[in-house]
Amino acid sequence: MDRTPTALLRDRKISKEVAKPMTVYIWDMDETLILLKSLLDGTYAGTFNGLKDRRKGIEIGKLWENHILQVCDDHFYYEEIEDYNEPFLDALSEYDDGRDLSKYNFNDGFGFPYDDWNKRKLAYRHRSIAEKYSQGLCKILDQQTFKLWNDLYSLTDSYTDGWLSSGHALLEQTLGKASLPANYLLSSDPTTRSFTSKYQNINVLVTSGSLIPSLAKCLLYRLDDVIAANNVYSSWEVGKLRCFSWIKERFSGPNVRFCAIGDGTEECEAAQAMRWPFIKIDLRPSSLCRFPGLTMKVVQSYTDVMYGSPDVEVEETEE
Repeated sequence: MDRTPTALLRDRKISKEVAKPMTVYIWDMDETLILLKSLLDGTYAGTFNGLKDRRKGIEIGKLWENHILQVCDDHFYYEEIEDYNEPFLDALSEYDDGRDLSKYNFNDGFGFPYDDWNKRKLAYRHRSIAEKYSQGLCKILDQQTFKLWNDLYSLTDSYTDGWLSSGHALLEQTLGKASLPANYLLSSDPTTRSFTSKYQNINVLVTSGSLIPSLAKCLLYRLDDVIAANNVYSSWEVGKLRCFSWIKERFSGPNVRFCAIGDGTEECEAAQAMRWPFIKIDLRPSSLCRFPGLTMKVVQSYTDVMYGSPDVEVEETEE
């Protein structure tokens, strides 16, 4: 039976979408997507040669420290689990029996010795943190604290000339939009891309900080809608190259690209070892690789140099 023009057009569109590469963007956090250390030590203000109030930057940084610690301690069990850092939230999933945690008493004696039973208790806490992360700060902060945080975000964004908001806007752009039908699967292999997702690409965070404070930062700096909790990695003990290797193993496929973005030497060397393009963030106002400044066009140019242009021509055939 001859196919209708509508069906042929739909199939051609699907073919073109399948041909598009998926890009996994691996982001550093501190002094890349957010500013904290450079505010606290005056480095950020120093790049402006006296045009920025250094003391104001330090005050802003201290306020952020307080908010991060509050979220960690009050909502993310940090006082209990600070000494039990894991590289990602699913690291202990084999110990999680899937128990309903809605009425679970977390005063369960978690601690030493770090045996299988206590690993299960930590896995419960990780799952609880992931659930809170998915709900957002509006569900866990009281009204007064929520307003203080919102005001601090606005103050910081103003002081940094839009660093936070422009970084978030680029993260939204890097995700892209998948335009295939929601029920169309590229592959049954769970390690490959599924078009049940609304996004074409993936943002992953690899930070040298410990995992729980990094998740708190993602929430407080409004990154939770562009970076999923299970895409946050801590390289604190294992190093960034190991995290990059895990990410490649997790997402690798015949039509997948990787691009790393950060400000440090370690992520640069790890990207070079993986043969990935690397974009170095520079705090200096004259740099294009900062926020605001870095654009999707610039990011795309780095990936194109390594992988070639993503534009793919698909032959149109009729049946």
